[in-house]
Amino acid sequence: MLKNTLLTSVVGAITLASTLICAQQPPAGGADQAKAPAGQVDPKSATPVQVADGTPKGQLKDPYNESDAAVVQAGGQLWLNYGCNGCHGGGGGGGMCPPVTNDTWVYGGDDDTLFRLVSYGSQELQAKGYSRIGMENVVGPMPPMGGVVKTGDDLWRILTWVRSKYSGSPECKFGCKK
Repeated sequence: MLKNTLLTSVVGAITLASTLICAQQPPAGGADQAKAPAGQVDPKSATPVQVADGTPKGQLKDPYNESDAAVVQAGGQLWLNYGCNGCHGGGGGGGMCPPVTNDTWVYGGDDDTLFRLVSYGSQELQAKGYSRIGMENVVGPMPPMGGVVKTGDDLWRILTWVRSKYSGSPECKFGCKK
């Protein structure tokens, strides 16, 4: 009995170790796998920081559209899963940090700036040359979430959900032109 239990435990440990090792290996290239354009980092497999670091400034563009209900729903769930609601509120209307539903974009409302802000956090974003262009009543530093959010794709889904919740002036949805 003890021998069988020990053998089962050893086999289970080997299976678990093998699974973990295989999970760390890059997938074999197949024709059905989506590839990032040459010279760009694939957001489906890279962290948000890797995507931001691997893409020239101004070239990050959300691949999703807020009219895609499945993406918006997934983004809303990721918003909750990654704890964005803890600071910005469950519906994005604010809390101890600014709302993400109005037309005040503290650093800018374009896709590239928002992706980098969430990835790097406000302090690193400023160190990379970005400046505040808007002010809110409630302003706290944005922590770097690029190490929390697992993939760039997850972050794009969250940002698509944010766009779907926007309730400000239509002309300012992607940042107000001054």
